[in-house]
Formats: sequence, structure tokens, C-alpha cells
Amino acid sequence: MKIYNLISDCIDELNVTQDLSVSFHHHLRNGDYVVNAVMDELIRRNVEHLKLYPSAIFPSYKGILTALEKGLVDKITTNYLNGPVAAFLAKNTLKDGLVMQTHGGRARAFIEGENTVDVAFIAAPYVDKLGNARGDLGKSACGSLGYAVEDSLYAKKVFLVTDTLVDEVSKPQIQGKNVDGIILMDAIGDPGGIVSGTTAITRDPIGVKIAHEATRLIEALGYVKEGFSFQSGAGGISLKVTDGIKSLIKEKHIKASFFSGGITSYHVKMLEEGLVENLYDVQCFDIGAVKSLSRNAHHFAISANDYANPNNPNRVIKDLDVVILGATEVDLNFNVNVTTDSYNQIMGGSGGHSDTSEDAKLSIIVTPLMKARTPIIKNQVNTITTPGEHVDCIVTERGIAINPLRKDLLKCLSHTSLNIMSIESLQAIAYDYTGVPKTKQHKGKKIGIVESRRGQTIDSLYQKE
Repeated sequence: MKIYNLISDCIDELNVTQDLSVSFHHHLRNGDYVVNAVMDELIRRNVEHLKLYPSAIFPSYKGILTALEKGLVDKITTNYLNGPVAAFLAKNTLKDGLVMQTHGGRARAFIEGENTVDVAFIAAPYVDKLGNARGDLGKSACGSLGYAVEDSLYAKKVFLVTDTLVDEVSKPQIQGKNVDGIILMDAIGDPGGIVSGTTAITRDPIGVKIAHEATRLIEALGYVKEGFSFQSGAGGISLKVTDGIKSLIKEKHIKASFFSGGITSYHVKMLEEGLVENLYDVQCFDIGAVKSLSRNAHHFAISANDYANPNNPNRVIKDLDVVILGATEVDLNFNVNVTTDSYNQIMGGSGGHSDTSEDAKLSIIVTPLMKARTPIIKNQVNTITTPGEHVDCIVTERGIAINPLRKDLLKCLSHTSLNIMSIESLQAIAYDYTGVPKTKQHKGKKIGIVESRRGQTIDSLYQKE
């Protein structure tokens, strides 16, 4: 296994002047140093016609922004982006456009040859001299390397970038047999930057009420029972729902089978209290989750393929009972937008949103009815991230809307005290406060597409108005 002391030495050997496709993972998020270090070297060499495949893009990824400003990038394919790169892409077009995939869709596209990558640079916190790596140990530990596994398997060249080189790694997440070289850095990132979302349970009265109603809904539908499975994110409302589920598990003296997706300290605590059998972790949302991976035998790091690839019959979320998700906008057809705001500014992306919404037996959107005096429920969302056919319930502080396609849920809830109403009625309540918003038409140029997890185009992205 060849070991490089400098990224520049590795890139010199690649001898590339243009037409290079490069991938990165995002597990260090805003604390990542590898993306910028690699991009700086590519910029210094003026490598043109770059195609970038980062699993996500965060505000600190300034190297990508500089390459865009210099006109070196032809295409970006990613699952999520915000910050300066998103602002640039909202105003400018790339030669081959922007493609927004899902977490499961990205894994599928690597496996099926749709995402073709020349070189993967994988930030790897703990590496041995044979190229085996894991992410939960080392001074820059970030936890699961789930979104880098397919890069390591399918990129033509794979280089691990590490600040901790050891003699042996047990239970590696990245296999050395798939690695072409190791690059040493003084530091690959700041672990403090991995924190995603609020990672704190909401105390806002509106958020608390939404979470309370969502918990009541899950219970009323009979999902909280022995062996059920659950997923929630790191947002304040989602964590409050998780806290409510924890209370129900204790009251009923039952045990959940698994929690999946991005894992937080709250999920870890429930594992350690014996309330859930297993955690299937594709990314760690906080330091507590990172530390748990090496401590708890039933906390498993999994790949994006094993998590959500729609063509993998053994994917974890195929057996998911309930998922809690957020929304920037929802429309009357239950389509959900978490990609853009109402001005076409890109501020997110699907990640696992549409993967889990499709697979889970019950998908619940939790959202305030209004944000900053803007109604969340629109006649039509600005950008479809998750199609309405895969969204079951919208829970707000003013009431709960059930997708009419789920007649079984409506029948089950007909005799409960939950405030069930049509989505049109929820929209009307919001309009009483905000007035009817003006309908916006797309005026800018098309800058990219949103793909379904199976690779079909479900919507287009346009320049910011």
C-alpha cells in the first residue's frame, strides 16, 4: 500500500489536466478539511471539466466554491447542499448541470454505473497500513462512514486521507483491498463540526405540541408495540417525538427492534437503557453517537447501499415501521419540498427523505403550519423532493392531515380525539393569518434536476428569482 505524505504528491502521480470526476463523503460535515485540501490542489493545477460527486456539500467547502468561480466544474451530483456553493449554483448554470440524488439513489447509481468516478478521496479517521479504515476512532473520529462505502467499491481509484495511521484496524468499514493509496494529513477535520441539526429536544411550545400530536398519532395507529422500528432525525421536533416514543416504550414495557438512519445521543441512550435492540447507523449526528459505535455491540455502522438502495432487497428501511420527517413546503397533493425555498434558493436536499418516506409503513411530516408568517402548505410546492404518493401524514400545531390515499389510516382514526382535517382546511387556517401568497412562476434558467431514488427526474431546479 503506497503512503503519500502530501496530497500534491498523490495528484501529481495521477497526471490529470482535465476531465476528472472526483467524489468525497460528508461525514465530517462543516468540520471537513479534506474536501478543501484536495480542491485546492486541483485548482492550483487548473484542472478543467471537473465532475464532482460529494455525498453532500456544507458551507465550509470553500474549495468547491472557488473551483466553480474559476469555471473549472462542469457538473455536480450530490444529495444535499447549502451555504455559499448553493448560493452560487442558484445564480449560475453548469455545463452539465446539477443533479440532486437521494442517499439510497446515490448508492444505487454507483453500483449500477450511473455515477462514474475516477478518483474517490475518502476522509478516514483511523487507518492501518493495509488501507483498512473505520470512522469511529482516531483524533478526527466522525463515526459511521456509510456514505463512503460505495465510493470505495466503485471508484476507479480510491485514496484514504487520514491523520491517524496505525498497525491494524479491526472491523473496518472500508476494506483495504479496495484502496489504492493512503494520504497523510496533520488533521483531516474538526469533529466538533459534525454536529447536524439542533441535536436538542425542542422546548418551543409550538414544536412541543406538534411532537405531542405526532406521538399520539403513532400510538393511535397501533405502531408502538413489541418489535416495532423507528427513524427520526436530529431536529428539535423530531427529537421530541423520539422522546415521546421513549416514554411509550417504557409505559408499555416493550422493546423496539431497531432505529435507523442518522443516529444521535438520544438513540444511543435508548439502546443503553434496553429500549431498542439495534441501531443501524449510516451517519452519526453528534459526538455521543460517534463514541457509541466502538462501545456498543448492537450499534452497527452500515453502508448507504445497506441502508436505502431501492434495488437492494435487504435494505434496512424496507422493514421500517415509522419515520419522522420535516418539510420546507407541502402542497395540496402532499408533495414535500426540502430542497429549495420559495425563491428558488437551494438550501438542502432529499438525503434520505424520499428513501424513507417511500419504504416506511408510516411516513409523518412534522412542521409548523406557518414559518415567519409564511404558510407551509402551498397549492404547489416550488420543488418536489418527495412525491406526495409516499407521504402519509402532515402533523401541525393546528391539526393533522391524512393523505386521502391512506383510507386505512382514516378509518382507523375515525373514532379518536385527534384533530384530523383535510389538508385544504389546514391551508385555509394558515391563510386566515397570512393572507393568500402570490403565485410565483419560474423565471430563471434551468440549473439542474431532482432525481427519484431510482434515477428518474421528478422535478427541475431553476435559477433564484
